[in-house]
Amino acid sequence: MPDRTPTRRPTALVIGASAAGLFTAAALAGSADVTIVERDVLPAGAAPRRGVPQARHAHLVWSGGVLAFDALLPGVVDDVVARGGRLVRIMGDMVSRAPNEVWFRRFLATHHRNLASSRDLLDAVLRDRVLAHPRTALRQGTTALGLEGDARRVTGLRVRDATGERTLTADLVVDASGRGSRTPHWLRSLGLPRVTERRVDAGITYATRVYRAPGTTAAAGFPLVNVQANPSEAPGRGGIVLPVEGGRWIVTLAGTRGGEPTSDPRAFVEFARRLADPVIGALIENADAVGGVTVTRGTANQRRHYEKMRRWPDGFLAIGDAVAGYNPVYGHGLTVAAQSAVAVRGLLRTTGMTAPGSGRLLQRAAARPVSAAWNLAVGQDAFYPGATDTPPSLPQRLLARYVDRAVATGARSPRALGALLDVMSLEKPATRLFAPDMLLPMLLGPKKKHLSGPPLTEAEWEAARP
Repeated sequence: MPDRTPTRRPTALVIGASAAGLFTAAALAGSADVTIVERDVLPAGAAPRRGVPQARHAHLVWSGGVLAFDALLPGVVDDVVARGGRLVRIMGDMVSRAPNEVWFRRFLATHHRNLASSRDLLDAVLRDRVLAHPRTALRQGTTALGLEGDARRVTGLRVRDATGERTLTADLVVDASGRGSRTPHWLRSLGLPRVTERRVDAGITYATRVYRAPGTTAAAGFPLVNVQANPSEAPGRGGIVLPVEGGRWIVTLAGTRGGEPTSDPRAFVEFARRLADPVIGALIENADAVGGVTVTRGTANQRRHYEKMRRWPDGFLAIGDAVAGYNPVYGHGLTVAAQSAVAVRGLLRTTGMTAPGSGRLLQRAAARPVSAAWNLAVGQDAFYPGATDTPPSLPQRLLARYVDRAVATGARSPRALGALLDVMSLEKPATRLFAPDMLLPMLLGPKKKHLSGPPLTEAEWEAARP
């Protein structure tokens, strides 16, 4: 008679119910029984939690992330929109000043739709969808202490909860714990070498305050307003007005060393007025604030090159900010986390989770989406004074000049804007910037002149008046 013994389903532990952890749990649930190990006790709905302090600031998910979200969790973007989020047409629903001090025209000729909502709402929708899967469980109030196993294979995770310490066994342990990841220390304790790390710190501080949307802007689909910092200036200052659910504006201001915003509510509007264009200050000067000012530092770009390590254990994977964290101004962290999870899921469709050598393959798959976002962020931030011990090389400076010219061209040409957004949204590689629809407008010159100020309509200005 044939052997009818059922094959045991693999098990996976995911450290952290962060967005990266939730994406990874969704990616693994088709291949394994997944348990998310979370230090916090999670809120029941769209509410803040201690483990995501940066959630107070403005978040925008580029269209590359929107595609990855729906690839992992079909319909999840619609769920966010149904609960108050918004798909923003870039640039039609956006008023944006580029780092090289040109205003983008509000072309509608691209397919790009970015997802805008509060981070609390986004996380709540992701939790609801991921934890509803019958193969996914949650252990709250549980702190990860270290890995079990050796340099060849990780076999589990030591944890501490309200009842004491214990060991959880698993076929795969995933570190999605974020920037504060302990993986470098854990791997060395298993006898593995130190990982190569790189850090580029523009020294940016973020300050955020929430406002009630003034006038009739809450009902009018008011555009996102963004004034980007210029790396060639010191200090660099920028800001964003992000209309979100509940008739609110999340207003985030940023400044580099010597020009940082503070937590003083009295100084918030004045800082906005002193940006390269005072449009944000003008919009919020008569708006009603909700609560105080939240300040975040420690926004450096940091990357751990686990994919290049000579030895890597099976049964272990690092993902999300545990691998690479970016200056939040570029808005790429959520997109890369989702794309990395998609890559992991794709690999597991052809490679068994417990197969010899699977750990290295999984780590390399998770790292593939990282480079594009890293190069975009570092390519800008490396020009801030004190950002890195290694000054930009000649090729980097030449590339930065080319990108500046591409941005200036895209600000006036819908064809070039499409190519630029394909790259900025992480849908296409940087080579897209050298395609004919970018090169021809760049060489021949767009017919439209640069705008002299923010392209807000009279009706939008009127809607913003109290």
